Amino acid sequence: MKAMEQQQFSGPCFPPGQLHKEVFLVLAFFSLMCLGVCARGDDRSAGNQEWRSYGGDPGGMRYSPLEQINRKNVGNLRRAWTYHTGESNLVIRHGSNTGFAATPLVVDGILYVTTHSSRVIALNAETGAEVWKYDPQSDRRKEDRKFQPNRGASYWEGPSTNGPGIERRIFLGTGDGRLIALDPKTGTLCSEFGKGGVIDLRVGVADKWPEGFYALTSPPAIYKDLVITGSRVQEGPPAEGPSGDVRAFGARTGALMWQFHTIPYPGEAGHETWKGGSWKDRSGVNVWGVMSVDTERGIVFLPTGSPAYDFFGGDRKGKNLFGNSLVALDAMTGKLLWHYQMVHHDVWDYDLSAQPNLVTVLRNGRRLPAVAQITKMGLVFVLDRLTGQPLFPVEERPVPQSKVPGEETWPTQPFPIKPPPLIRTKITEEDITDISPDSKRYCSEILAKVRHEGMYTPLGLSPTLFYPSTIGGGNWQGGAFDPTTGLLYVNVSEVGVVLNLEEVNLDPPSYRLVRKSLTDWYFHDQNLWPCQKPPWGTLNAIDVDTGDLVWKSPLGVIDDLAARGVPPTGTRNLGGAIVTAGGLVFIAASVDQRFRAFDSKTGKELWVTKLEASGHANPITFQGKKTGRQFVVIAAGGGGYASEMSDPHSDALVAFALP
Repeated sequence: MKAMEQQQFSGPCFPPGQLHKEVFLVLAFFSLMCLGVCARGDDRSAGNQEWRSYGGDPGGMRYSPLEQINRKNVGNLRRAWTYHTGESNLVIRHGSNTGFAATPLVVDGILYVTTHSSRVIALNAETGAEVWKYDPQSDRRKEDRKFQPNRGASYWEGPSTNGPGIERRIFLGTGDGRLIALDPKTGTLCSEFGKGGVIDLRVGVADKWPEGFYALTSPPAIYKDLVITGSRVQEGPPAEGPSGDVRAFGARTGALMWQFHTIPYPGEAGHETWKGGSWKDRSGVNVWGVMSVDTERGIVFLPTGSPAYDFFGGDRKGKNLFGNSLVALDAMTGKLLWHYQMVHHDVWDYDLSAQPNLVTVLRNGRRLPAVAQITKMGLVFVLDRLTGQPLFPVEERPVPQSKVPGEETWPTQPFPIKPPPLIRTKITEEDITDISPDSKRYCSEILAKVRHEGMYTPLGLSPTLFYPSTIGGGNWQGGAFDPTTGLLYVNVSEVGVVLNLEEVNLDPPSYRLVRKSLTDWYFHDQNLWPCQKPPWGTLNAIDVDTGDLVWKSPLGVIDDLAARGVPPTGTRNLGGAIVTAGGLVFIAASVDQRFRAFDSKTGKELWVTKLEASGHANPITFQGKKTGRQFVVIAAGGGGYASEMSDPHSDALVAFALP
């Protein structure tokens, strides 16, 4: 297909009216597929041969019923095509370590991928040939461009209001806080949405802070004719800044339909958890990750982040709802249904960044709709989807308290009894690495000099072992759920950092990290290998019916150690997994530039290949419309918080298929 460079002009955005026969066939196909798997999964997309949502379906299962690629033949996978976005050198020249974290969409034979500079690129999904490009920063000089992680776009369709047929749109959130509607066929702006196809999302939440940071780094959620947006906002200090409110806009016109105050206003539920008026003008408590939608019940699930400032809360005493909570709203109205706070009064930046997985749990012979939330702490909470009540017992346990003047950390934190923690909850001398005598001695000396009393040890004015660090445990990549087996697949990092706070000359006094470059402060030895014993990164399978850990496999290798005959240690990792009916879990994520397939039943590694750079993104899989071949696609860009600036960077989107 001949590529065409996108020109930024407004178009009507009404594709031709057709598809009556195709719609009938699709509905029939869904009905047949649901007989097999919808009892445990999302019945709107369990049989989808494409990849129409960030998580594969609106509920974030990351499951595909495709099985052309399976345990028996996965070893024959070959690279089918590679596309370069052209942004790797631009990112590095700007001094940014922004990762290529995009998860593409595939709809009607076209693949849509976003980039660091918020471009959208449409490709022929089976060949990788360019179809169109849209650049929201085309009017800016290269040196003025903004680069932020962009995890993907969203797809919406609905009955045409201009005659028979279906209206379609691609929705893009940008690094400068805009929501943009594009025609999927041409990449032109949909002129009737907002102002010429664009909404300035800063209006209404950042008016008082014209220079305050506000961006969209994850795709919005879609429910019926609504586009529901979160945001990435400043983390401070100072703590004041743009609001993290969640909003819904009409998919056709861009009209504001509802707004949910993530920090409750006076008279709203949860307001009493902010002492002394500390709610006012507070930034944070935003949804910078991906939301999930129960399309059958009309519920949207918000995984919220920490309040600003995220490492000091002396000016916001209390539990600080709805910070670090899973919040369920009526998707049509924005009305609060329930909430469950997983970190009280966060001072660790333990955002709930992962997309909630909508799952089902077998109890007393009945299937209960549930939601599983992966956390940075390596804990997994499984809640009743309708009430928010835990389906496994949760204990409020005493935790270490802050010694920073003015800080009042919460005395307890919630710990689920099941599933078990996926990482260590405390580092002791027995956990120190035995890779070599020198490494053990080096790391033991560090441990002896820092404060560490286990998970939730608050940062202090002297060095503190912060474990796990802000990259996990788990993180924004979330989990993958197989609705046919009830297994949830979660990758985690075992990463510690040594940090401390320093006083900031503000009124009243505040505190901040001495340095925020976490890669400079990893808890590692003189070789930059982690100070605790391996594994340093794992892929885990959890049975959501029983809460048991079924298997745990190292994820990643350190080549220098492998050359010495050391068994796979795993590595820190960002980016997630998908699971298929072919019995495979596909994942990149690790910092060793590899892309892997594991046996979903046993955790055995069945296939591995090397990429241009590490794949800190979630892969997808789909079946080609013309050839019928199953493809698996991953963004390989390196960069991001898991990698060092010296690690290989790239801008490659890579597709694999059987010969």
